[in-house]
Amino acid sequence: MCDMADIPSFPRHSARTQRFTLGVPRAFGIAPDGTRIAFLRGKHGTDTATCLWVLDPATGQERLVADPVALLGGAGEELTDEEKARRERSRQGAAGIVGFAADAELKHAAFALSGRLFVADLTAADGAEAVRALETPAGVADPRPNPAGTHVAYVAAGAMRVIGIDGSGDRALAEPETETVTYGLAEFIAAEEMDRFRGYWWAPEGDRLFAERADEAPIQTWFIADPSNPGKEPAAVRYPAAGTNNAAVSGVVLGLDGSRVDVTWEDASPYLTAVHWSAGGDPVLGLMNRGQTRITYALLDPDTGMITMHGEESDPRWVDIVSGVPAWVSGAEDGDEEPSSALVTVGARDGANRVLLDGEPLTPPELQVRAVLAVGEHGVQFTASAEDPAEVHVFLVSRDGVVRQLTETFGVHSATFGADLAVVSSTSFSEPGVTARVVRLDEDGDAKDLCTVRNVAETPALKLNATMVRLGERGLRGVLVLPTGHVPGTKLPILLDPYGGPHAQRALAAHNMHLASQWLADQGFAVLVVDGRGTPGRGPEWDRAVYRDFAGPVVQDQADAVQAAAAQNPDLDLSRVAIRGWSFGGYLSALAALRRPDVFHAAVVGAPVTDQRLYDTCYTERYLGHPDTEPDVYRRNSVVVGTEPSGWAEQHRPLMLIHGLADDNVVVAHTLRLSSALLAEGRPHETLLLSGVTHMTPQEIVAENLMLLQVDFLKRALG
Repeated sequence: MCDMADIPSFPRHSARTQRFTLGVPRAFGIAPDGTRIAFLRGKHGTDTATCLWVLDPATGQERLVADPVALLGGAGEELTDEEKARRERSRQGAAGIVGFAADAELKHAAFALSGRLFVADLTAADGAEAVRALETPAGVADPRPNPAGTHVAYVAAGAMRVIGIDGSGDRALAEPETETVTYGLAEFIAAEEMDRFRGYWWAPEGDRLFAERADEAPIQTWFIADPSNPGKEPAAVRYPAAGTNNAAVSGVVLGLDGSRVDVTWEDASPYLTAVHWSAGGDPVLGLMNRGQTRITYALLDPDTGMITMHGEESDPRWVDIVSGVPAWVSGAEDGDEEPSSALVTVGARDGANRVLLDGEPLTPPELQVRAVLAVGEHGVQFTASAEDPAEVHVFLVSRDGVVRQLTETFGVHSATFGADLAVVSSTSFSEPGVTARVVRLDEDGDAKDLCTVRNVAETPALKLNATMVRLGERGLRGVLVLPTGHVPGTKLPILLDPYGGPHAQRALAAHNMHLASQWLADQGFAVLVVDGRGTPGRGPEWDRAVYRDFAGPVVQDQADAVQAAAAQNPDLDLSRVAIRGWSFGGYLSALAALRRPDVFHAAVVGAPVTDQRLYDTCYTERYLGHPDTEPDVYRRNSVVVGTEPSGWAEQHRPLMLIHGLADDNVVVAHTLRLSSALLAEGRPHETLLLSGVTHMTPQEIVAENLMLLQVDFLKRALG
């Protein structure tokens, strides 16, 4: 909280608080005996120096375990290029202790800070005495204690290393053979497109681990220059653009005794989507083919390196990678005398994404499963949407298919499970912020509140004047945001504010998600946020409506939504319609203005993918196929091909193009090629290039001025 008189403008306040996420507790770990919960949080709502805390769930008392400012003696963080890239891939804007891992008993936690390795005793009463820095090579990444709490594995300079929890015996288990090889790190594609941010996994006994070996040598090299510093050499990055080579990925089982077992798989499965190694069964690998039409769940023999197929999920269009699976669930089913293990996956069945147990549906077709949160002796904990994709709830399902819903409030919920406890993190549409409740679950899955984890995030000064709506014959889910104090009968220009693509929703029942739209509305717009075909939450057929056709459905849904919203609310002025977006939203905005000027009269185009051949393999080929075999598909779904227009209408609408020059995900070439094509066609436009800015725009002043410049452009463009 803060004094309202001290609050800056909303754009600056939002940037300063990283969209009001600083101070929100996150990354929970629960001890198996239920006596403590570890988590991350800053000290206040503008504190980027994330700290490690421990909570006593019985009393609600918390104590500070590790303060990064104190550990570094007040010195600023120094991040390696590899760590900067890891944070960019995970969209992590905070600093300090941004992640930690613990042993099986949640007694020891390890984390990296400024490239150094720290170990914390989570049971110690005095946090200052509980944290020790271990002597290791510089540039430590992703340290993880083994389950037994005797050793810590970590990556440094591409090598997979291990050290005793007491700081003894530091050594390399595997070292890179060339400068393009890394052990124990997720390659670019895994982190950017598969939400796999780790590259090694401990055995449950803690005596060995499975590590990814990635060789980037096959990937082409691109160069990202900094034009504002002409004396600085361009950064060389390995970028796997659609149709080109990926990293060569394999695995290796490394023992603390120095043993090594190499693991390879067929070339038809170049993507390692997930690894699960628990006491429930053999290590399980998720292996996906290049065409992404099949995920094979393979069992690994860690003694020999041999893998055998256990099952697979396939679809002629594509298969989805779902967080939390594959995983073994152990325990006896009703009537069984001996404990048994079954493999939990998620697949499309009967029009729904469902939890599967050894390939058989466990959840009903009325639920669209989003992610598996945890597995236990009695079943599976997961998130799902039911009738309304704007809501996401937490559910429990037993091995005999009995489903219980753990959350009820209209909103978006997730949870972390351990022992008989859960930390349930919830947002609602009506109230700002995140609430993290600690609950105790009984044998029937009923929850009893114990305490709340303190949230010190700042409260936004804006109040939402927003309504959730259903639009058109497809029942498009949307949010209509009107200016504060809007007087009915006053005509308003319309500003669409979508993302509109796979993997992400904007029309969710989450208050803070719509604050930027409210600020834009208060500048004199009716802001409409709509999730069209291809966005998650409505089932596999809805998701796959964009198969081989990004451009058509996504633009049509936004156009239909405008018409339907205006039919519901006569204050919306169809003669003044603009659209803005970033990343896929920027691509959608460009398409809308260039191909449907009959509906859209101006567009703000942020960091767009304009030429699909320039975006990465995993994402682009999933939806559009391989560019060598589907050249027409790529042409139809690009805004430009090279610098040639693709599908533009004759009528021109004003465009503002924005792009960060340091973006290594959607490189600035996308916007420069679009600008060149517009110039060649004699179409005036505005281009704003941001020096030093990546695909994120965390800088406070930059974020504020970007919002102000967009509003100025939109008001000029719409008259």
